[in-house]
Amino acid sequence: MQHAVGSPLPPPHQPGHGPAVGWSPAAQHPGPHHPGAHPGSAPASAPQGPAPVGSPPGFAGAPTGPHAPHPPGHAPAPHHTVPHHAPPPPTPDTTGHVQLPPGGPVPMPSAPPTAGTPDPTSTTLAVLLIGPAGAGKTSVAKYWADHRRVPTAHISLDDVREWVRSGFADPQSGWNDHSEAQYRLARRTCGFAARNFLANNISCILDDAVFPDRPVVGLGGWKRHVGPGLLPVVLLPGLEIVLERNAERSGNRRLTDEEVARIHGRMAGWYGSGLPIIDNSQLDVPQTARVLDDVLARSIASPPQW
Repeated sequence: MQHAVGSPLPPPHQPGHGPAVGWSPAAQHPGPHHPGAHPGSAPASAPQGPAPVGSPPGFAGAPTGPHAPHPPGHAPAPHHTVPHHAPPPPTPDTTGHVQLPPGGPVPMPSAPPTAGTPDPTSTTLAVLLIGPAGAGKTSVAKYWADHRRVPTAHISLDDVREWVRSGFADPQSGWNDHSEAQYRLARRTCGFAARNFLANNISCILDDAVFPDRPVVGLGGWKRHVGPGLLPVVLLPGLEIVLERNAERSGNRRLTDEEVARIHGRMAGWYGSGLPIIDNSQLDVPQTARVLDDVLARSIASPPQW
């Protein structure tokens, strides 16, 4: 079929689609225009008045559905459909690019489904290393975290306590309401950090001098802030070893021999508690870390009741 000279060709119709949106013979030539018959389109004449009010949505120069015909002498006005975009989804509560974890406690670690002894070096764990001052908790925890095959963080409660600069409750000043309040705050901070690490598949090992006979400085607070998945292990070398290691310390980390002996005596209460105890009197740091892996493998397979 031929069209009048100078008349724009209508866009080709696609199977299952109406005429192209936005195309109109009247829009291309404002003067009188009489295109040839075209399947599916109504005849149009020169515009002599305003476009009819209430044009159906999606109307673009030719009817796209079973609408009533236009009155004689009026051409349909072109109508461009404005695309509607869905509003962007709400931004989740994030810190940087890492999704924040829920506030719930960390569940108990499950043993791998494979047969044999679980491998603690490749399992996401939360470990609490307990012991008196001079037991080697911090040294062993750092070494253990450095040599695992999976991402692992070390969280020392003493380090977190020392974040307080002005008004720090020095342990050498004794235990009082002020030092207890800062201890509780540091423990909550450590627990929150541990949950964040674990929620992002990063293991963590915490160290603290937890006493078996003092609920304030006991396992209950750690279990409450981290969760039942926390695996406690006690480091308890002999008193002579602890005194030697304490003598090598400096600053507020060094305690008097009397205080060290008193703490060590109270730590002996962990015997018979059901928690695993490592006597690292004759072990260096790498050897103690290997023993810790063996203890954790047994704890994963059969979690201690505490």
